[in-house]
Amino acid sequence: MKASVSFPDECWESIFRFLGHGRDLESVSMVCKRFLTISSQLQDSLTIFDATTMLIPKLFLRFSRLKVLDLSYFNGNLEGLLCQVSQSTLDLDTLNLSNQRTLPIDLFRDIGSKMKNLRVLICSNIGSLWDSHLMIMAYCFPLLQELDISFPLISEATDFGISKLSLLLERLRKINFSGNYLVTDQSLVALCQNCMTIEDISFFNCFKITQGGIANAINFRPTLVSIAFNIKKRRIHGRGLAPMPINLDLIDSLKSLKSLTCIDLSNSFISDELLCSVAECCHSIKKLILQDCCNFTFSGIYSVVSNCPLIQCLDLRKTDFLTDHCIGKLSMFLLNLTSINLSGCDQLTNSTFYTLTRGCPKLVEIKMDRTYLGEVGEDSDSSLVPVQNTQVKSLYLGQNILLGDQSLMKMASICPNVELLDLNSCGSISGECVVDVLRKCREIRHLGLANTGVKLLKMDFKVLQLKVLNLSGSRINDEALSIISKCCCGLVVLDIQGCNNVTTKGVKEVVESCMELRELNLKNCDFVNDNFVASLELIRPSLRRIITNSYVGV
Repeated sequence: MKASVSFPDECWESIFRFLGHGRDLESVSMVCKRFLTISSQLQDSLTIFDATTMLIPKLFLRFSRLKVLDLSYFNGNLEGLLCQVSQSTLDLDTLNLSNQRTLPIDLFRDIGSKMKNLRVLICSNIGSLWDSHLMIMAYCFPLLQELDISFPLISEATDFGISKLSLLLERLRKINFSGNYLVTDQSLVALCQNCMTIEDISFFNCFKITQGGIANAINFRPTLVSIAFNIKKRRIHGRGLAPMPINLDLIDSLKSLKSLTCIDLSNSFISDELLCSVAECCHSIKKLILQDCCNFTFSGIYSVVSNCPLIQCLDLRKTDFLTDHCIGKLSMFLLNLTSINLSGCDQLTNSTFYTLTRGCPKLVEIKMDRTYLGEVGEDSDSSLVPVQNTQVKSLYLGQNILLGDQSLMKMASICPNVELLDLNSCGSISGECVVDVLRKCREIRHLGLANTGVKLLKMDFKVLQLKVLNLSGSRINDEALSIISKCCCGLVVLDIQGCNNVTTKGVKEVVESCMELRELNLKNCDFVNDNFVASLELIRPSLRRIITNSYVGV
């Protein structure tokens, strides 16, 4: 403590930043008042829940350097809360109002007059959206650079509102107006024509926007960096759906996007010709998302991947024609790949996993849910020995019913530094195998065992890095919870939703032993009642969220 007196605050701030943010600094903040003050100044984001309301004034005073305020989980008096925000000294950069029933338009003027530097406004999944909302947003926050008004429950926003907004927000760089089904080509063209700095546009499920309209908008703004939309299906006689022919103007316009780094065509009917147009000129592509797409072949994907060597994120979910051999051919060009999603590609086996971990040296995340993991492909090269990849940090392997202990242990050996492992609904995995994986992969922080028979009864060592454990729908019991409470005492989040074999005894033991526990999900647990929830809050006052069927405590 004597050393801390002479050590400058700036040095302590650097040390604390190295240690981390949020929960990682809680222990630091309890050392002394000075550390509390310094660590509070590093907190730049805050998420508000219902039960936090009474603490808001103190929180705003304590975290005076907040830049990001997230109200998307708040279900209380929004107007009252925003009044406190407008009366505070906060200088926010980002405000998230998603999932609210209504937008507090009357308060936008007050917030806008106080927080002139607000740069990002997120209003996704709100109750209703009208043209008047858009105009007031633009008038009150003229410096907005990013706006998300996607998927309102009731959309009354039209071309009039979007066009007015495009004239008022001169600095707008990014907009997502997906799900606003009344807007047409006029809105998209207005944004690309009037917003000189626009570079990122998303408009999924805006089916009044035509392919010709998209082509015109791109011609107005060929400097777009990111574009996301879906090409709809065309209804034919009867109940069937047919592909919408790809407009040649759209294909040609894509060739002008020389600066494009991300294209998301999720849930679209596309074509090899469209993909080849991207491959021909968009060589800067880093993110290619084709999940749930159809009407194209391996030739189209190969064309893009072989001509765009900078691809870092590749999403091919539910591309059902992919085989292990296809992945082998693609992997030769994926030297910069960091994330890949192959979930739902049901012909892919262990061979694909080995190919990716061997051939993609920068790979961090692999998603292979609902594949054929557990089997080795017939066309695999048996002479190729799996190579350890220490870069991989996240493995999503859920719903692979054939994935057994032997395959999982081999994957754990290949990826010893994995931090997130999701094995939900993998019914062939044993508890003993999971324990061996935890012993081998000591960096695992997030473990998903939902809807499995795993009980972890053989665990006899500390797993101090484990912070999130999802056991929802599993066969876990009090005996297993007792072992978890002793070996995983650093847990922050525990989900035992729908675990009918546990009782109040097992839950209380976990809450008593896991001193860092902050969130506990007890939904669909028959033994839960208000008195039991109250007793848990007494045992562990720092337990911020207790989720039941009728209660969310914070």
